[in-house]
Amino acid sequence: MSNLEELAEQLSMTELIRLQDVLSKAIVRRFEKRLALVFSDVVGSTPYFARFGDEAGRKLQQRHYDLVSAAIAPEGGRVVDTAGDGVFLCFESVMGAARAMIGLQRAIVKDNDSRAPEHRLHVRIGVHVGPVLTDGVLVSGDAVNFCSRVSGSAASGELRLSLAAHGELTDVELRLRSHRLRGVELKGVDKPQDLFTLDWLDATKFPALVRFEDGSEARLPTLDVIRFGRLREQDGAIANDVVISPADPNLHSRISRWHFELHRRAEGFMLRSVSNSTTEIDGVTVPRGEDVPLKPGAKVRLGGAFTVEFVSEDFSHEMTLLP
Repeated sequence: MSNLEELAEQLSMTELIRLQDVLSKAIVRRFEKRLALVFSDVVGSTPYFARFGDEAGRKLQQRHYDLVSAAIAPEGGRVVDTAGDGVFLCFESVMGAARAMIGLQRAIVKDNDSRAPEHRLHVRIGVHVGPVLTDGVLVSGDAVNFCSRVSGSAASGELRLSLAAHGELTDVELRLRSHRLRGVELKGVDKPQDLFTLDWLDATKFPALVRFEDGSEARLPTLDVIRFGRLREQDGAIANDVVISPADPNLHSRISRWHFELHRRAEGFMLRSVSNSTTEIDGVTVPRGEDVPLKPGAKVRLGGAFTVEFVSEDFSHEMTLLP
């Protein structure tokens, strides 16, 4: 029996209850801290292990860990745990966490450029902030569990913020590049939650929106390959990520079922025509199967009949920091 156990045996019930209260307050006073929390999880690791084997799967995990380590160092982030297919991180501030995770996603895009599509790394990221118990090594608490749920709700390539984390973004541009997702169901959380998805691509290289001739806009998904065409579904599955459907029925047939694709590279999008119908960028015809750079502001004309424009959101007029 330890000395603490011997002491406990000597105390009355009242003294033990009082001691419990003293210890609880001491734990909170000494070990409770408000931290920014991050989970970065590898997407599709289970089928990757099954297809390519344990060695290849372990290399994929190591690549993720190495890229994470490089991204968090400038922001003072710390790896808390690497269990499973993900990495659990903590930061002193949400801004540090957001900057590090933007850097991570961009580094992954660059790293993927030299790899075959089946060996590319994709992650989903969740960021939250809240009180935790930590001794400088371990980090625990309900906020950790909630952050894990936020990450688990994200799509491949997505960076999601909790409502609390979004509220602590002090950079106006990052706030404006965060888009609210209302009523998201999180596993193990009773009520639907409002979350935010943060657009992490470099706006000088990557357009964020596609604008149609009627003035409507659609946000581009965070995918390596984005498909455009008139076909909405095939065999019950999504055929195109962006469906192009002119209001004029006479123009509809000028758009191919699959017309073109945007392939994400570190330096920007490459447009690839996959249609026998014509595809033009800013008046120059793109031969079928060839890749041509597409920058913000580019206008793409399809079948000589319908034009879409790729635009970035301009936040240059905004203040840099919130007061």
